Amino acid sequence: MYKIYINDSPMILCPTDKVSFVKNQDRKQLIVRYSGKKKTLLNYIDMMEKGDDYDEVVIYSAEFKTMKDDLKSLYKVILAAGGLVLNEEGEILFIFRRGFWDLPKGKIESSEKKKMAALREVREETGVQHMSIGGKIGVSNHSYRNSSDKRILKVSHWYLMNTYKQETVPQTEEDIVKAEWMTLEKFYSEERPVYSNILEILDLFQMKLSEQEDFEPYF
Repeated sequence: MYKIYINDSPMILCPTDKVSFVKNQDRKQLIVRYSGKKKTLLNYIDMMEKGDDYDEVVIYSAEFKTMKDDLKSLYKVILAAGGLVLNEEGEILFIFRRGFWDLPKGKIESSEKKKMAALREVREETGVQHMSIGGKIGVSNHSYRNSSDKRILKVSHWYLMNTYKQETVPQTEEDIVKAEWMTLEKFYSEERPVYSNILEILDLFQMKLSEQEDFEPYF
């Protein structure tokens, strides 16, 4: 399956034989078969960009790879990398930018390795230094329109990082007004504006932490 967030709601692409695993009666879903024409994908993208009639849109096809390639061809793809940074007190490094809580990430430069890009972006956006990088948490996909109104698909690779608790320096030129250490308990203790794909990465982190011994934080 392949998931992309459009207007903070998921569009899920899946093979025909996997549709039953995606159906969820607790969510308002639109489930449709892919016609094989890119124009239909554009119509669903446009619908999701303009409104929130559905919690998620599920599109299925026996030609899953072709459908996925067709969708990605409608966007300019930007590769990014970021980190979920833990300190010795079990706190995570969050940033607050443009009205939403987020995790530090940024564009991967030409010929740059994903892990090196993730470390660089965290340093630049938060001022935090001396990090060790560990396992990969996952990948998130979200779309937006750039200043020229072109559709962008940002594919972000997320890694677990460790460091000691230290002062932060938010990168204000990137509209970051806060870089703050918080435990997940504190983060979830009140309602906060946060993107759905970031919540998904936090959930993946907790799942991997409980299932994989080699994913344990290290200091």
